[in-house]
Amino acid sequence: MSRNKSYWFGVTIYFLVSCHPFINTFASPTQSLCRNDQRDALLELKEELSIHSRNSAPVPTISWNKRVDCCSWKGVKCNAISGEVISLKLGDPSTTNSSLKSSSGLFKLQNLLHLDLSSLGLQGEIPSSIGNLSHLTYLDLSFNQLVGEVPASIGNLNQLGYMDLSCNDLRGNIPTSFANLSKLSQLEIFENQFTGGLVVLANLTNLSEIDLNSNHVKSSFPSFLLMISSLVEIHLDENQFEGTLDFGNTSSSSKLGVLTVGDNNFDGLVPESIGKLHNLNSLDLSQNNFRGRVPRSIWKLRHLNSLDLSHNNFIGRVPRSISKLVNLNSIDLSYNKFEGQIPHHFWRPSQVGSGHVMLSHNSFTGFGKPVEIIDGTTLEQLDLGSNSLQGTFPQWMCKFGSLVNLDLSNNHFSGSIPQCLKNLTHLGMLNLRNNSLSGFLPDFDGFELESLDVSHNNLKGKLPKSLINCWFLEFLNVKGNKINDTFPFWLGSVQYLNVLMLGSNAFYGPVYNPSTYVGFPNLQIIDISNNNFVGSLPQDYFSNWRVMSLVWKETVPERNYMGLLASYSMDMVYHGADTDFDRIFRNFKAIDFSGNRLSGHIPTSIGLLSEMRFFNLSDNTFTGNIPPSLANITKLEILDLSRNNLSGEIPQGLGNLSFLSYINFSHNHLEGLVPRSTQFGTQTCSSFMDNNGLYGLEEICGKHHVPVPTAQQQPDESLLEPEEPVLNWIAAAIAFGPGVFCGLVIGHIFTSYKHEWFYSS
Repeated sequence: MSRNKSYWFGVTIYFLVSCHPFINTFASPTQSLCRNDQRDALLELKEELSIHSRNSAPVPTISWNKRVDCCSWKGVKCNAISGEVISLKLGDPSTTNSSLKSSSGLFKLQNLLHLDLSSLGLQGEIPSSIGNLSHLTYLDLSFNQLVGEVPASIGNLNQLGYMDLSCNDLRGNIPTSFANLSKLSQLEIFENQFTGGLVVLANLTNLSEIDLNSNHVKSSFPSFLLMISSLVEIHLDENQFEGTLDFGNTSSSSKLGVLTVGDNNFDGLVPESIGKLHNLNSLDLSQNNFRGRVPRSIWKLRHLNSLDLSHNNFIGRVPRSISKLVNLNSIDLSYNKFEGQIPHHFWRPSQVGSGHVMLSHNSFTGFGKPVEIIDGTTLEQLDLGSNSLQGTFPQWMCKFGSLVNLDLSNNHFSGSIPQCLKNLTHLGMLNLRNNSLSGFLPDFDGFELESLDVSHNNLKGKLPKSLINCWFLEFLNVKGNKINDTFPFWLGSVQYLNVLMLGSNAFYGPVYNPSTYVGFPNLQIIDISNNNFVGSLPQDYFSNWRVMSLVWKETVPERNYMGLLASYSMDMVYHGADTDFDRIFRNFKAIDFSGNRLSGHIPTSIGLLSEMRFFNLSDNTFTGNIPPSLANITKLEILDLSRNNLSGEIPQGLGNLSFLSYINFSHNHLEGLVPRSTQFGTQTCSSFMDNNGLYGLEEICGKHHVPVPTAQQQPDESLLEPEEPVLNWIAAAIAFGPGVFCGLVIGHIFTSYKHEWFYSS
């Protein structure tokens, strides 16, 4: 019996000793206090980070207190038996703007296994002392401001399985000491300034993922990476790789599932050997210089669900072999030279799934035989823009009930827009720009539209008031049609509307109605040019156009960052010529009221729109002086007031607008001295012609084309100083008041008493 007890006692001791690491892993940190040396090292690190933080102590370490066991501090984990710190996570959106020194307390925590200092605002170089943390299995220094080369000592971290140095400013070659990181499985070094040194990665035989996109690596394709049997993902996009795509002796047993080499300088033909990468599910060859035909062997990539060949020089018809890619749910062939019919297999339910078909900017001519959509086919994004497609609007597209984005722009479609579009209730973007569509705009009630572009067609009738129910509408472009309607004051209540393009239609009537006008608080671009609008504008007309006076980061509501608008296009008269804008920059703010019959004085409240870049009132019948408040629009680049009945002098303050690149005051009744500035001096003489009272144009027009000023035209010294803007606090109150109701009430007061306060100011 005694012998039996001894036996079980021995077994118990052996079990406890054997499970020591297991116990360390799962025991609670509260079972033992951290060691004093570990606590002191952490407090030393806290002091280092606090020195440069904005609030005297950064958020991650603010709770670190000597009176509390350091193993319970935020971001700290300890070995429950030894009390050694084994994990440290300090990443936080609030930056410290600090740097790590070689003597940092961090490097005294030599038993660390897990270190995460991401998003901490760290600056300076990575200290060579990082190599002291030789037990690390996980290292994350991403999203900081680290600079310089990665120290060679990082090769001492031969237990690392994960390393992330992405989103910094690290440069130079990848250190040769990386070859020591034999256990590394995932390497993230994207968005830095690395230039080379990839060959050392050939030794990382356990690597499963490498991401070095958005660097400056200039090299041929590193085919040796394909020899690493464990590699599943390779991301090389946005670098300077060049030459042909050579897959070397790639094995057909490769586990590679993701290969992205987009936005480089590769050229030549895509080799047939790509068919050996049987396990690929995502392939991105976009934005290179590949040419010729798509390799026939692509049909062997049976697992492929995403294929991006856009922005290259591929030619010919889409190969039938793509029809065998039955798992494909996203395909982008845009910006190539494909031609012929669009293959029917793009519309199969098993083929498309709920993905994207992007075929724009090619030479496709049609869809072949009538397309039949099988029930269950779902598609979120369909882009067929800028091809040679013709015929009536393809009504079979109305069966894609989950469609979010539909782009048929820049084709030759004719006929009416079908009412069946009402089935596409999830539609967020509809672009039918530049076709030959006719008839009326359909009802858009119940849609989730964010963007509607039907510009440059032959549409007629009225603007459908159901658009007022498209709560998220940001972009509305009906320019270049035959729409016959009054000004849509009701659109002022669409709170996210940023761009309103009504130009070159048959709109008519006033653009101001005191009973319905509330302004356009969130409008950034408006074009009502070349219509039949009439009437005058009150002096406070622009007072409530608040987004025009805010820099982009202050733009309200917060939802509007012009991020979506960057993918929209429009055309305006810019620098005196019709100009296409392929993208709308978030800071571009413009007003074009030209080519109407608007009259009266230019509202002085225009000076409140301090962030406006483009202002065109040409070809109207405005009278009176040019408001000096225009000088408050310090970002103004384009100013066109030509072909009106303006009189008086050009305000001298306009000479201080340093961004002005195009000015046109021609065909008015202006007089006096033209402002002397670089911006005015670089204009052509035609910008001032047919204003017989102007002088000071010798350097612009030459002496033989300048009228001699009479005694009455000699400059008054007082007129050479820029006048104060004739703006009233009432107008400012309207612009930034708490709500529409207050704006209307104060606006009524303003209208009643404007003559008295305007001239008394």
